[in-house]
Amino acid sequence: MQRFEDLDVWKKAFQLSVEIFKAFKDCRDFGFRDQITRASLSVPSNISEGYERDSNKEFIRFLYIAKGSCGELRTQLCIALEIGYLEKDKCNAFIERAKEISSMLSGLIQKRKSFNL
Repeated sequence: MQRFEDLDVWKKAFQLSVEIFKAFKDCRDFGFRDQITRASLSVPSNISEGYERDSNKEFIRFLYIAKGSCGELRTQLCIALEIGYLEKDKCNAFIERAKEISSMLSGLIQKRKSFNL
């Protein structure tokens, strides 16, 4: 693998971010829209930034940041559901995808940590 674009976790995070942006494009609560889109954007962005650092230690650090942003995104999705910004089915689908990405990040972190042994 030579590019971050080849990572399945990056592809999934990228697509989720695009869909979050589309889902909230008409949201008039600009503060909330900004926060949730920034959290979604942070996940693939940190994966790619860490990958491009050319250091396993740095890559792992940025994967942890991406994982944290995934948790932040899930929290904001739960809030979006509670305040009526998203329909339940769509929100739950987003949350499940964010959980899958978080799990994939955990697996990649563990794999990359084994490189240091």
